[in-house]
Amino acid sequence: MPTSPSPSNDDLADFQARTITLDDVSRRVFVSGSGPAVVVLAEMPGISPHVARFARWIRHGGFTVYLPSLFGTDGAYPEAEPGLAVLRRACISAEFHALAGRGASPVTAWLRALARRALEECGGPGVGAVGMCFTGNFALSMMLEPAVLAPVLAQPSLPLDDPAAVESDAAELAAIRARLERDELTVLAYRFDGDRHCRAERFAAYRAALGARFVARVLPDTAANPDPPPFFRDVVASPHSVFTAHLVDAAGEPTAQARDEVLAFLRQRLYATPPLFDAETIL
Repeated sequence: MPTSPSPSNDDLADFQARTITLDDVSRRVFVSGSGPAVVVLAEMPGISPHVARFARWIRHGGFTVYLPSLFGTDGAYPEAEPGLAVLRRACISAEFHALAGRGASPVTAWLRALARRALEECGGPGVGAVGMCFTGNFALSMMLEPAVLAPVLAQPSLPLDDPAAVESDAAELAAIRARLERDELTVLAYRFDGDRHCRAERFAAYRAALGARFVARVLPDTAANPDPPPFFRDVVASPHSVFTAHLVDAAGEPTAQARDEVLAFLRQRLYATPPLFDAETIL
């Protein structure tokens, strides 16, 4: 399994840096592994060493990881001031809808096309999608693409200005709920109890929109890594990143158990026919 990142940049040398053009838009995507595809969407401020470590865990679990570059400097260690600058640029970008009332971010259409491409390249019953923080709800929006079977939302943080709202509009949520019920799928979601950016009101809104097929996991703040990189210490300033900066990679730790649950969820959805839906166990 990947070791803990050091406070330096990650050269991502064990990934193939590809330029993938879909719908006349080209993006760099880091690809590695074998088996069914999982699209991993980086949190702010980009593909950090901790995000890359998570992608390697997914790869180690028997999957082909597609890690698209959406913002920031690929592989950069998340310092406070550069990370804050990336966040500010993303908030005014036409590709992202950071504020309430604007619906899903336009970039999600490209990500759905990426999921279709990944299924063509890797085969299997479908594709997984893991969104984090700024991209958390993107994994849900990707459920409009039939190829996506296993969505995971980690601390979904948009819209930034309304803690009780979700990024998807009512029509999108209704379409996703209909698909979840028709295909007997679930959405797995994680947050820390005291997260300032993904609060209990947001999970309540997801539950109201998606019903019992939204399966929430709320971790205690005491489970978070107490010494995250500067961006998370100084800008995020609360327990937040369940699978990356605030994960404690040790046996019995709640964040490590959450990571292992996600790996099992992906294996169950992408390697075998799903059993009858059980909201209590999901697996």
